[in-house]
Amino acid sequence: MSGVRPGVTRATGLLVGFVADRVLGDPARWHPVAGFGRGVSAVERRCYQPTRRRGTAFTAGVVTATGVAGWTVERLVRRRPALRVAATAVATWAVLGGASLLREASALAGQLAVEDLAAAREQVTHLVGRDPSRLDAAGIARATVESLAENTSDAVVAPLWWGAVAGVPGLLTYRAINTLDAMVGHRSERYVRFGWASARLDDVVNLVPARLTAALVALAAPVVGGRPRTVLRVVRRDAGQHPSPNAGPVEAAVAGALDVTLGGVNVYHGVAEDRGALGDGPEPAVPDIARTRRLVSVVSAAAAMVGAAIAVSAGHAGTPRRRRRRPS
Repeated sequence: MSGVRPGVTRATGLLVGFVADRVLGDPARWHPVAGFGRGVSAVERRCYQPTRRRGTAFTAGVVTATGVAGWTVERLVRRRPALRVAATAVATWAVLGGASLLREASALAGQLAVEDLAAAREQVTHLVGRDPSRLDAAGIARATVESLAENTSDAVVAPLWWGAVAGVPGLLTYRAINTLDAMVGHRSERYVRFGWASARLDDVVNLVPARLTAALVALAAPVVGGRPRTVLRVVRRDAGQHPSPNAGPVEAAVAGALDVTLGGVNVYHGVAEDRGALGDGPEPAVPDIARTRRLVSVVSAAAAMVGAAIAVSAGHAGTPRRRRRRPS
């Protein structure tokens, strides 16, 4: 493998890591991202102040340290193609969350099918931050569909995109940013200032992946009886109603593919937030969870193939051409 181009090893690692996530899922114990979160929490407790300046310094320090760690790994294995593949595969598997997302949605669908609303309200807290006590079966179904849509972008497509364009540093840095946003980026009283930089940075790094996800949803829409043209129309018309610049296009695309209406008023920590109306059909029902799982599974596989193609292309473009020797 000594002559293998870096782009090929990166692409192979991304695909192996994607398959590992699908087959193995997340480990029950000692998950790397969970360990990262515990470490970040310890740092936050030591440096917290309710100011944007301190929050920006915190975010910059954590993200920079993670990026340097990823860069160091790639430097250490740069001359060993097999190790480059292994490092990329392990990093990809560690940062993807597709299998866990599908498993949680399947559990919720089963609980709703047998009308176990209490269990479903508890289960849905694994996916969303809204107040579950206010959710009926239809509200839980909608929350599940919306979470499948948004988290397919955040936990599958975006890591694959950044892994394709920036390798192990891209994978680890993206997951650090996204985890910081989940931990301190929400608008609670504690984090409204301290978490500002984490939230804004997460918006930036997800701009391209979210729109790539929406495009892949449009292409995959026929697997759930949807039409690509309808998906694009709903995205253009409704995405801007959502307060998130990245969740809006993704959720609107899924609403268009399923012919349902997503969005509406959600309650977070006692505060109501209107996310607009996305789509034209009825609210999602329990069977729509299975349809969404099928849709995002196809989108995720397509994202892995797109990521691999980008990695190969980027690696080929970055390889210097050998000069031909002139005859003496």
